[in-house]
Amino acid sequence: MKFTVITIFPQLIEDYFKEGILSRALKKKQVRLKTINPRKFTKDRHQTVDDLPYGGGAGLVLKPEPIVKAIRSIKKSARTKGAMADKQRIILLDPRGKRFVQKDARRLARYDELVFVSGRYEGIDERVKHYVDERISVGDFVLMGGELAALTIMETVARLLPGVLHHPESPKDESFSDGRTLEYPQYTRPEMFEGRRVPKVLLSGNHQKIKEWRQRHSKR
Repeated sequence: MKFTVITIFPQLIEDYFKEGILSRALKKKQVRLKTINPRKFTKDRHQTVDDLPYGGGAGLVLKPEPIVKAIRSIKKSARTKGAMADKQRIILLDPRGKRFVQKDARRLARYDELVFVSGRYEGIDERVKHYVDERISVGDFVLMGGELAALTIMETVARLLPGVLHHPESPKDESFSDGRTLEYPQYTRPEMFEGRRVPKVLLSGNHQKIKEWRQRHSKR
């Protein structure tokens, strides 16, 4: 799986991949990461990627030309390498997009490359939506930009890829793995903590009873 992120703050993305599961996956070449700064596709010496919104209003809007040029360069690079167009998905992080859920992560994990278009400031020129495959939102709240949303999706997808997690069964048991159920409560040592004890069934060694307990305590 290759992750490509169009962002004016590539360091935010790259730094996140230096720790944890994504770092290990990167080192093992289970995932690949590329960041593209749309400033590279500007014509002026200041590398301007934003401008005032038509109609007035606060803040700045990312211009369409640098973003679209970045998207086209990614598509051209994929064609040059013989990649199939239907194995690449271009995603615009947009609060008006479809709400991201675990089912989407499973769907996106089937692609060879996911390209994320990350906005900043007051957003991206609306015309950019015509150059992407879909728009995704991670929730009804306001972020400073699309980078955190992109990282959320990348981590969720990466965890589903073969070999990324140490335990292959882990994704099957976790919250929302079936699209609707929250994972059962988890406990570890010590057995007793400030008067609160681990449920006895989890200490019984009876796998069938433990399985039944976990099913009962999973929230639907």
